[in-house]
Amino acid sequence: MTTSTRRQSIVPPPFQSFYDAYHFSPATRVGDTIWISGQVGIGPDMKAGEGMQAQARIAFESLKAVLETAGGTLADVVELTTFHTDLRGAIEAFSAVKDAYFPTRYPSWTAVGVTQLALAELCIEIRAVAVAGCGEG
Repeated sequence: MTTSTRRQSIVPPPFQSFYDAYHFSPATRVGDTIWISGQVGIGPDMKAGEGMQAQARIAFESLKAVLETAGGTLADVVELTTFHTDLRGAIEAFSAVKDAYFPTRYPSWTAVGVTQLALAELCIEIRAVAVAGCGEG
């Protein structure tokens, strides 16, 4: 594991336009800790997935891609925070997708109901904290 305390902005190539337009890093890494900005259910085609499960899959795939660029994996996620526009109505659908990405070694998780996300068609946003290398073994 690295011992550097230098702050690194993690910007995978597909996220460069968001970094430039909205002035935030998809992730920031200091030492082995990686903070991943909220990922939403918008695909590479810039369209939102149809429904909770589709958006959750897209968001988790984006989370996975950002983590890999930062030198981590989903197994390294220690904290998950999710923001839902219909928390009670869609939690079962969301949980089914979450459990596919985290079948064991569950991270700490906080689910928050919100009135709106950045775009009207979004129903989920996922942010995470990971410690690179901690999920091994």
